[in-house]
Amino acid sequence: MLVSYEWLSQYVDLTGISPEKIAEEFTRTGIEVEVIYTRDNGVKNVVVGEVLAVEPHPDADRLKVCSVMVKDGELLQIVCGAPNVAEGQQVPVALIGARLPGGIKIKRSKIRKVESQGMICSAKELGLPEKMMMKEDMEGILVLGKDAPVGEDVKEYLGMNDQVIELELTPNRSDCLSMIGVAFEVGAVFDRELNLPDVVEQKAKGKQAPISIRLEAEEDCPFFAGQVIHNIKVGPSPQWLKNRLISAGIRPINNVVDITNYVMIETGQPLHAYDYGHVKNGNIVVRRAKEGEEVVTLDGVTRVCDQETLLITDGENPLGIAGVMGGKSSEVTNYTTSILLESAFFDPVIVRKAVRKLGLRSEASHRFERGVDPERIIPALTRAVQLIQQLAGGTVASDLTVERIGDVEDVVIRLRHERLVRLLGVEIEKEEVLNIFKRLNLPAELDDEHEEYIVQVPTRRQDLTIEVDLIEEIARLYRYDRLPSSLIYGQTTRGKRTKEQEIRRKIRHTLCSLGLNEVVTYSLTTPENNRSMASFHPEAKPIALSMPMSSERSVLRTTLLPQLLETARYNLHHGTQDIAIFEIGSTYITTEKKLTQLPSEHLELGILLTGAYQPEGWNTQAVEGGDFFVLKGILEALFRKLGLRQYEYKAAAPTGFHPGRTAEILVDGKRLALCGQLHPKLAKEYDLNPTVVCQIDLQLLCDSVESELMYQSLPRYPAVTRDLAVIVPQDVISQELEAGIKEAAGELLESVRLFDVFSGKQIGEGKKNLAYSLVYRAKDRTLTDDEVQAVHQRVIRSLEEKVGAKLR
Repeated sequence: MLVSYEWLSQYVDLTGISPEKIAEEFTRTGIEVEVIYTRDNGVKNVVVGEVLAVEPHPDADRLKVCSVMVKDGELLQIVCGAPNVAEGQQVPVALIGARLPGGIKIKRSKIRKVESQGMICSAKELGLPEKMMMKEDMEGILVLGKDAPVGEDVKEYLGMNDQVIELELTPNRSDCLSMIGVAFEVGAVFDRELNLPDVVEQKAKGKQAPISIRLEAEEDCPFFAGQVIHNIKVGPSPQWLKNRLISAGIRPINNVVDITNYVMIETGQPLHAYDYGHVKNGNIVVRRAKEGEEVVTLDGVTRVCDQETLLITDGENPLGIAGVMGGKSSEVTNYTTSILLESAFFDPVIVRKAVRKLGLRSEASHRFERGVDPERIIPALTRAVQLIQQLAGGTVASDLTVERIGDVEDVVIRLRHERLVRLLGVEIEKEEVLNIFKRLNLPAELDDEHEEYIVQVPTRRQDLTIEVDLIEEIARLYRYDRLPSSLIYGQTTRGKRTKEQEIRRKIRHTLCSLGLNEVVTYSLTTPENNRSMASFHPEAKPIALSMPMSSERSVLRTTLLPQLLETARYNLHHGTQDIAIFEIGSTYITTEKKLTQLPSEHLELGILLTGAYQPEGWNTQAVEGGDFFVLKGILEALFRKLGLRQYEYKAAAPTGFHPGRTAEILVDGKRLALCGQLHPKLAKEYDLNPTVVCQIDLQLLCDSVESELMYQSLPRYPAVTRDLAVIVPQDVISQELEAGIKEAAGELLESVRLFDVFSGKQIGEGKKNLAYSLVYRAKDRTLTDDEVQAVHQRVIRSLEEKVGAKLR
């Protein structure tokens, strides 16, 4: 909200109160001031002049020699090249020594041998904002109104000395979206009386113009008022009106439209003027749009509406989109002589939906979306009628016509003095509380028996609904810096991370220490991406957004892997060949096609490796990131760090994975993770080299991790190491052999480690050689060779019997 200091001073006495003081106090009382700026961009010594004569330049076809009168009858000769300069005009004249925006200084000069004693200025040269000026005002010199006093500083006439305060309002303070609303706030903060304009309802004399209002959408528009005005003369607005609109950030158009905008900024109630000649029989029908119904708005764009858009029509044709923008068909033009003036209340929800669907936002919709004051609907209309009579010469052609559904309910809040004192922590006197309510213009009385304040909330303060709202208002005006500070007392609980938070923290530290980088990706994806990779929840249905940013971000993800693939592709296309990334994020699961309850949110861990996991060095070989066993090693290091001890691998072939190089990790029969190589077709689609990926159910991981640390004493007796190499069929997995070794060896076996895998013609087709290192140790004695040999032979016999292994 842009607040003109000069305009504000019309409603509240600002003597001794500077814009900076207003900004300081507003910020202290809860309304943030973004910036204070002046409309003067560095103009100095520029006055209003009158062009008395215009002669051709003797030595230039496009130049003219003008005689211009400035202050005290002083005549200046000025050479001007603007095509629109003419005798009898009032114009801005930069005198000798004047300064203009951009550091320009005016000097006495000769132009084609003719002396020029100043410069007649254009709007651009004065630094006036182009977007706030009419097109004709930006062409050539700026022609001022006939009411411009000759010799006066042009900054006074154009309002360039005005200072503008920009307020950063929160959505609940819609009452400050008007000059009067801001005046109420200034009056409350500085304890000043208000001086609001008087409005008197204007009635028609003689025969009345027909006007009929019908509300077919009563919930969307419960209040609509209109009045017809004849014999108006559309033309430019007086300069004072233009100045105030420009300060408010609105471009002047013509006197009728400017008055509706002026009253909107003044009262906060948007108005609209229809060309009465284009409103059939004076009928106004407020209804929902038909599906696909088209409306050409004032900006010349054809808008396609649906059934959630509210229209103003004449019973047959649309006249405008309610609360957003009027229609081109009923626009007020220079040929308009009669208007129908509208003031109404539109439901904030229906306006907000129309704004979002049509992508059309206006000053009016900004106010309707936040809710307008129903008690200002008629006064705003009456105020506009008065101004149109004064500035456009109109005559009232109909009485005020109102169609209204229901009444506005009074809001009365009871505030307990005891609770006020308890929440503020200060003994505030009851008389001071009543004085604050008076400054806020909130009618209040004290119930001495119950020590309660009974407060009548005006309709302009829609943000005041419950007791604590009033306590906040009192705290604001009492001033927060007067409230005493005190230490918190009572029992406190030492903060700590939950088990889940600690595990996530360990995961991040461990994976980063293993050379992976954490990424954060969108939670939104496409249905095709969701289907491209297996999820922990194959029964999950896609959760579509009602208004997606784009088709690429239209549904919530059910797996993290597609986003990791997109991240890898992006980095690969930007020159990064070696990629090792992980993400901890949520997936969103529901089994409903149409949501009736919130989807469940599951936390997962995704990992992707491609390129070189460890680059080649002068003394080291490269380690390929797209290798399943590299990923397996990372997972085992992670599980070891977290304390996950009991888990098993099982071959799997889920969607999107290589069918022969993928496994699932199980804990107590539940699937903890899917890990393996990306399917070659999918890798080609994403332009990736061999790539391995993994997704882990973090909730199951957290439940499976043993939080207690296990300690054991250092061994007192030496260990005995024996190697074991066996030939087994290709389909026998190492995990099965390890389990057999541990079972046969019993408690004397301390550890078993696979250190070599070999297959080839030497050992036969369909066979492979697995070599293990077995460590034997007893806790109470030193093992003898005979004891170790006996256990070792038992292991060999067990493997021969169970899996058909042969000692190599």
